[in-house]
Amino acid sequence: MTEKIDIKGEKDMPAMAMSLGLMDWNKTGSWRNLRPVIDYEKCTRCMICWKFCPDACILIRDEEPVIDYDYCKGCLICAEECPRDAISVVKEE
Repeated sequence: MTEKIDIKGEKDMPAMAMSLGLMDWNKTGSWRNLRPVIDYEKCTRCMICWKFCPDACILIRDEEPVIDYDYCKGCLICAEECPRDAISVVKEE
């Protein structure tokens, strides 16, 4: 459990982050403007998208990459790194 810190002023602030805490409650997918979409016809299951995802929102299910849109921020690193161009970019609605 993360300890609550009472900060009254700049001098009370810790020198570094005390805890990253759990981000399960903070579904960051609503920040996204663009959505990566995997074309499983083109995908070779190399998992490069999974390796490069900075937010760990690409999961492996049944040996296939699956994007967790609740947490994907749309940085599109996965699409940029995909060697088969199997990840397209769609405007979020």
